[in-house]
Amino acid sequence: MDATNTPAARTTSRHALTEADKFGAFARRIMRAYGRRVADRDIEGLAGLAALRTELDVQIADTAKALQAQGYSWAEIGRTLGISKQAAQQRFGK
Repeated sequence: MDATNTPAARTTSRHALTEADKFGAFARRIMRAYGRRVADRDIEGLAGLAALRTELDVQIADTAKALQAQGYSWAEIGRTLGISKQAAQQRFGK
């Protein structure tokens, strides 16, 4: 990988970051609303809410692996997630 194609050298437009930030905020609002609906006497919905946690864990792992394959280091991925390089590699580098 040459110096112009390193993750640190890549430029991302503010628009792309804003779009991802807005999408994340939207997803969090949906999850909170789902939780409120389940909490309003929908015991059967609790399993569906728990399944979202499992799916989210899978998506985080897949995304971390994809970012690492694109050249991001385990240190960068770990720092972003608030964990050590070693923890990121152990958790997602399978």
